[in-house]
Amino acid sequence: MSRGAPVRAAAAQAVAEVAGSGRSLDEALPRALSRLAADRDRALCQAIAYGALRRYPRHAVVLGELLSRPLKAGEHRLAALLHVGLVQISDLDVPDHAAVAATVDAVGLIGRPRARGLVNAVLRRFLRERTALLAAADETDEGRYAHPAWMIERLRRAWPEDWEAILAANDRRPPMWLRVNRQQHERAAWQALLSDQEPATVEFAPAAVCLSRPVDVDRLPGFREGAVSVQDAGAQLAAQLLAPRGGERILDACAAPGGKTGHLLELAPDAAVTALDASATRLRRVEENLERLGLAGQCVSGDAGEPADWWDGEPYDAILLDAPCTASGVVRRHPDIKLLRRDADVAKLAREQGRLLAALWPLLAPGGRLLYVTCSVFPEEGDEQIVRFLQATPDARGVPPAELGEWGLARSAGRQLLPGATVTDGFYYACLVKRL
Repeated sequence: MSRGAPVRAAAAQAVAEVAGSGRSLDEALPRALSRLAADRDRALCQAIAYGALRRYPRHAVVLGELLSRPLKAGEHRLAALLHVGLVQISDLDVPDHAAVAATVDAVGLIGRPRARGLVNAVLRRFLRERTALLAAADETDEGRYAHPAWMIERLRRAWPEDWEAILAANDRRPPMWLRVNRQQHERAAWQALLSDQEPATVEFAPAAVCLSRPVDVDRLPGFREGAVSVQDAGAQLAAQLLAPRGGERILDACAAPGGKTGHLLELAPDAAVTALDASATRLRRVEENLERLGLAGQCVSGDAGEPADWWDGEPYDAILLDAPCTASGVVRRHPDIKLLRRDADVAKLAREQGRLLAALWPLLAPGGRLLYVTCSVFPEEGDEQIVRFLQATPDARGVPPAELGEWGLARSAGRQLLPGATVTDGFYYACLVKRL
């Protein structure tokens, strides 16, 4: 058995849990990595798993040509291993012979030893015919753009000038953005601590730094001491737009994993910030982040749509609602979204966003502000949602998009960042003020 077989088997296991069991890669990958001891093996496993999911719709088309008949229902690990093999050959810097040998050897490790011949034949045929097979895949939308057909069609309708750029951005590896804790360092001063990087910055996010090469967080100067956090520049707009002030009572609804909570407290350490999340497990991540940053906030587990279960009756000066959504704006960071989301999820999540808005608005003090955020590029979860809310809520006033800044695209009620059009992930922002 080749040395690389356990790496391929672990990657296939992670991909199979996503494709077959509907688990997120964030859940599945740690279990896969725990089987590997060497850092380089873990890094390769992660690269293969992410790559296989990023290219999954494209390679599904290719496998349709390579397999004489479809795999039996339930053969998720075997299907995942074939995707693992294809992505090494087509997209990763792995020698062809090593990719084939290690993937074939991994067949026994996933419990399908009799499929060794099948895996070997499929991968070797792909080596011989890859140009023709990939050209044929390009004749279909799923094969050409490596996205599910429903997502391609929604993006085409919503963004007729930008949809191809969004899809292309989704298929690139994301950059590593950081947020410098400006209580400890000015951005330029912290950048000077990087000896082997050529970091980039953006004007609209004054604490944001983009590394030229991703690194382990433990290699970042001062990370353990709270000097810097990992957060996309687009996500850093949330705390800036809410503009917290000392002494204010602020609710961060749907707060986990806590990046925005930490940023709010960095900007206003004397604010009384409550971090709310429906998942007690995910809320622990918020607590860990605040502890690392040396900041104090109240963490509460509860459904933001059911305030009677957790609210103390005192109104908030500001509310940050980072609403659950399809995450269609962060596909480049979470390629499993291509498999986990369905077309019907857009309407389902839009209803949930409306429920949360309606439930949280009464908690806001007169003159207070609510910032609505989604990491989505679908209008149903962004501008259409807020326009509908404003029409139905007489005491709500929308802050004009021009007053939010000059970044992204101005929409009717807010602003939109699109992957591909900017260097950030995709986000929608709208700020609402409660009339006095």
